[in-house]
Amino acid sequence: MANQKNSEERGFSLELNSKEHVKRFTILDGAGSRVLVEGFLGVLQQITLVEGLMLEVKGSNGVLRLDMTEDELRRVLSVKTEASKEG
Repeated sequence: MANQKNSEERGFSLELNSKEHVKRFTILDGAGSRVLVEGFLGVLQQITLVEGLMLEVKGSNGVLRLDMTEDELRRVLSVKTEASKEG
C-alpha cells in the first residue's frame, strides 16, 4: 500500500492558530505529486521532546510536531555538528 508507513518514516503535524499564518499551501500535480506547506510559527516559545517520542516546536502562531525519539534527535544533531566542524 502506498499510504502504509514503514518503520523509517516520520509523521508530522502543523497546527496554526489562524489561516492568516499560512504563507503557501500547494499540491503540485505531476511527477512525484509534491506538496508544499509554508507558514509562520511566530516567535519561538518552546522546543520540547514530549514523552521522548515527539519533537514539539511551539511558536506564538502555532505548533509543529515531528515523530522523533530522543536517540534519533541526538544522532541527527551529532551528525550535523560533526559536518559543520569539517567544513
